[in-house]
Amino acid sequence: MKPLMAVGLVLILLGVLAFGYQGVAYYTTRETVARVGPIEVQADRQHAVPLAPILSGVAVVGGIALLIIGASRQSTA
Repeated sequence: MKPLMAVGLVLILLGVLAFGYQGVAYYTTRETVARVGPIEVQADRQHAVPLAPILSGVAVVGGIALLIIGASRQSTA
């Protein structure tokens, strides 16, 4: 398998995973929910860093293009 085709496969896999996962990483923030006198109630909230679906689509399309280019170069060589 040529390196161009391998890069294409990796891009396709990453693009499909990004479509399904919809987040890169999670970070946690601590927020004060209620404050009654000296007593505070805090809650931990998780937030996802979203992946843009456009970037995922570009990765899939780019990977397909690299696979096609790699296959055409392999058949002519």
